[in-house]
Amino acid sequence: MNELNYQMDLLKAMNQKLSAKEKMYTMICEASKCAYVYFSYEKNQIVTMGRWQEFFDFDIQDIKDINRVFDEVEEEYVLPLRDVIFLEKSGKGISAMECRHKDGRGWYSFRTTVDYDSLGNPQDKLIVVENTTKMKSQHDELVYMAHFDAMTGLYNRNYFVTMLHDYMIRAEKERNIISVMVIDIDDFKKVNDGLGMIAGDELIQLFGGFLKELTRDNVFACHLNNDVYCIAIYDPSVDCNAEQIYKTILKRTQDPFELSTKQNVNITVSIGVAEYPEAATTPLELINCAEIVMYRCKSMGKNAMKYFDASILNDFLRNIELDNKLREAAFHNNFELYYQPQFYTGNKKLRGAEALIRWKDEENHMISPTVFIPIAEKNGCIIPIGDWVIEESIRTFAAWREKYAEPFILSINVSAIQYNKIDFVDSLLLIIRKYHVNPNEVEIEITESVLIEDFEKVIDKLKILRGHGIRVSLDDFGTGFSSLSYLKKLPIDTLKIDKSFIDTVLADSATRIITESIINMVKSLGIESIAEGVEEQAQYDYLHAIGCDMIQGYLLGKPQTAEQFETLLNG
Repeated sequence: MNELNYQMDLLKAMNQKLSAKEKMYTMICEASKCAYVYFSYEKNQIVTMGRWQEFFDFDIQDIKDINRVFDEVEEEYVLPLRDVIFLEKSGKGISAMECRHKDGRGWYSFRTTVDYDSLGNPQDKLIVVENTTKMKSQHDELVYMAHFDAMTGLYNRNYFVTMLHDYMIRAEKERNIISVMVIDIDDFKKVNDGLGMIAGDELIQLFGGFLKELTRDNVFACHLNNDVYCIAIYDPSVDCNAEQIYKTILKRTQDPFELSTKQNVNITVSIGVAEYPEAATTPLELINCAEIVMYRCKSMGKNAMKYFDASILNDFLRNIELDNKLREAAFHNNFELYYQPQFYTGNKKLRGAEALIRWKDEENHMISPTVFIPIAEKNGCIIPIGDWVIEESIRTFAAWREKYAEPFILSINVSAIQYNKIDFVDSLLLIIRKYHVNPNEVEIEITESVLIEDFEKVIDKLKILRGHGIRVSLDDFGTGFSSLSYLKKLPIDTLKIDKSFIDTVLADSATRIITESIINMVKSLGIESIAEGVEEQAQYDYLHAIGCDMIQGYLLGKPQTAEQFETLLNG
């Protein structure tokens, strides 16, 4: 009897232990948010656990009922899912796949595990079903972010470069060509400044959407940055090449882009084209080559397309080298000032001198100001260079005035960037006072580019300069947008007639009429006139006859070093 009680107590304890494990497994299954199907081959028993009822609206009583799962997924997934569910047919231990629900409401992940005995016969099978809709959505979103530009829907730069690399590998094998077009919206800054950044962003979206319509199997596009886009064409043909795409873009840009605010924006674009393998053999180099050509296109008037060639790259590399050398020269003030004399036309007496900057690089090559000044204005070096020119010329002038009693005028060229600095007038006056120079003997030469900025502010600053006794000269008159009609608005002392007029004044009657009109007009306004580039005696005689006040040019005096100019003062 005691033995029977002992066996009963042991069985009860084992049942309680099994019940506790079953409860634990049930809790684990439900906590995992998965659905489970367990099948015992030995007992021919099938059990569903976990979230089965949340995933499927049918029960499984027999192993054949598992076939109902195939009715729940899209047709394209049925056959591969059968291989996963009935894994034992392949003899594999584990297999998995992802399927879309037939009504498109989400994604399921199926994973099957089968245990075998020592003879290879299946013993147990577990099928795990998981709802991966949220995970799939997050993954798709991450993939989209990794591949596409959020603003335009075009490929982003990184993925575009990756695709271009793959196409280059293919093109190398197939001996094909790839054309890359870098497209930039002209004067986009004016849209941002005039209509605001939101309008600018919308324009970028609209133009990007238009470029997206041009894509096809062998054409793909990306948004590089800001208002710059890139298109790659694999194996360009007659019907699909850079020229055809450019014509399509030209046709579209003939009409304005309408913003959500109902504002219409007209644009033009500059495009650079480079081809693999002629221009470059790596994606970034190819894009850079196309970009270089695009910027060359913008510098030559915009609204056009140009193709890459070696000369453009060489010019670009020379400019980069020059840029670096110029920065170094500006840091160490490795420049020299030359002085070109100016003379009164009537008696050929010295009127003054124009300070002209000169630069020799480390190889002792003289580099023209027409080459390095535009570079200095772009890279910001024009500010320290201009400050050096003002101080060095005034310092030299002060020494001359102390040594030589005869008064004359020092003319100093000032760039628009330098002139528009807030502290320009104060800095100039500080240097004039530092060297005890009479402000009436200092003349600031500005070009018409200064007038492009806020016209009223420019005039106000000119009035301040003249209020301190500093003279103001308008240089290169006639080469820009200025006209005789608004000269009366400018508070200037001197007007310089550009050399381009003087070169043709004797041979061209129209030029003579314009030149004589300028001189008569400024004389009536109380403004002095200087003719630049006078190189021939006949030019001098003509200018003297029509009443030009002063001349400057090789006929009476070339630009010369400070030592050479001092000889002129001493003579």
